[in-house]
Amino acid sequence: MLNSNSRVVPGVFLVPFVMLVSCFMLWGLLNNMTDNLVPAFQKIFTMDQSKAGLVQVAFYGAYAVLAIFASILIEEFSYRVGVLIGLGIYIVGALLYIPACIHQSFNIYFIAIFVVASGCSLLETTCNPYVLAMGDKGTAVRRLNFAQMFNPVGSMLGIVLAQQLILANLNPATADERALMPAEQLSEIVHHELFWVCAPYVGLCAVALGIWLFFLFNKSAADAEKIADAPAESSGGVPAESAVPVAGKGLQRVAVAALFSLIPLTALYFAFPEMNKVVWILLGMLGPVAYLLVTSSYREILFSLLKKPRYWFGVVAQFFYVGVQIAAWTWLNVYCQKEMGVTAAEAATYYTISIVLFISCRWVATFLMKYFNPATMMSVFAVAAIAACFGVMYLPAETLFEVGGVRFAPNVLCLIAMSGCMSLMFPTIYGIALGGLDKKEVKLGASGLIIAILGGAIITPWMSDIIGSTDSLWLSLTNGIFDGTWDSNLKTSSAAVRAAFVVPAICFAVVLAYALIFRKTEKAVTK
Repeated sequence: MLNSNSRVVPGVFLVPFVMLVSCFMLWGLLNNMTDNLVPAFQKIFTMDQSKAGLVQVAFYGAYAVLAIFASILIEEFSYRVGVLIGLGIYIVGALLYIPACIHQSFNIYFIAIFVVASGCSLLETTCNPYVLAMGDKGTAVRRLNFAQMFNPVGSMLGIVLAQQLILANLNPATADERALMPAEQLSEIVHHELFWVCAPYVGLCAVALGIWLFFLFNKSAADAEKIADAPAESSGGVPAESAVPVAGKGLQRVAVAALFSLIPLTALYFAFPEMNKVVWILLGMLGPVAYLLVTSSYREILFSLLKKPRYWFGVVAQFFYVGVQIAAWTWLNVYCQKEMGVTAAEAATYYTISIVLFISCRWVATFLMKYFNPATMMSVFAVAAIAACFGVMYLPAETLFEVGGVRFAPNVLCLIAMSGCMSLMFPTIYGIALGGLDKKEVKLGASGLIIAILGGAIITPWMSDIIGSTDSLWLSLTNGIFDGTWDSNLKTSSAAVRAAFVVPAICFAVVLAYALIFRKTEKAVTK
């Protein structure tokens, strides 16, 4: 084992680490490009907030359903196999955007988004613990934060692609104007818009294929994995009792796990097409959980994890953190359109600025972790985030200053500041929760933290219900203070879109509680 003064990324792991970082960038790009599909589909298909929000249910629901399968895959085979299969599934899902465009079908897009996210689920479940294993435990949280610094770089690229290719190609016709158009004219407009939705996802297949070929043929990736996966007492070679199982037995377990994951989900989808999609995801998760319970070795690990509050509370905190990140970024566009009177493409500029701040703060926070307890830092960021939420809800929308034609108001500045506050939370929660777990618990434990990404599928609709409501109890927080006049194009009001940001405040409070409770144990692990 390397001592505490060792490099964050040892030289032997450098090349595969760089390629893993490219995977972090890829799923970051896909996450944030998908966020922009919500306002895009709302306009293209003239649907309300709740229906458009199904994009996030499909994307983050897939993470929840496939994470356990992914952990079993890498347990029975290897991290490298997990990366290869994850990239392959992404490519298949991206190609499904083509028939979705041709048939102008939101339902096919829903399936395609689910498949794309399934690939991302395998990648995240695989890459995060792989990065933690690439060196000394004392630098594990810093190493993961370093890798995660490149995730928002991908996010930034995703926003740019969405803004320049997807949102910029939306026809300016309103929902009312589209309703009055002849069917042929509307079809031509929708086809053009959906072509530009399709183009970036299909184009990224070339990038995914390049990474796939590296992990398939590059010997350094395989060698690095063997060293990382070897027991601590090993001198670097792979022991006779290695982590790689007998191929036949491993393949059988993986195949059964896949059936438990996919058959209930598929059967429910086609048997009950009108089922609430959040309920569909939650019921679909029962299959993978059932597999763990009927398999003695995995049942033992599961029960062991559930006895560790630091771990299971980490899963809860991650659920609320991912939920707030996805929900806040998803509805940022609608908020800025309503409060600043800008178009969807113009509102994406505020999103871009938010991601730049997110990236900058993550780099700064990762550097500061050399000197400060990561959990203590996270508690400070969480307090600031809660304060920013109340600024989004209650500060005025009058322009304070303008830069390059972009207007900034106090409430929008708070909305942007939220992204900076979120910057270190995901990898820090991840590192705290997995810290102290033994080798046999880490892979299944990692899947629990990826399942927590389900928060994006739950919290986003929660916010959308408030945004699209005229009688929600939450509206009492802003009614009478801000305008409640209904906007038929955005399908919300100023009072409603502001009130919805009480949800992020609640989520950040959970993260704050986790950081405060486990700050001492985290210090012991990272120093």
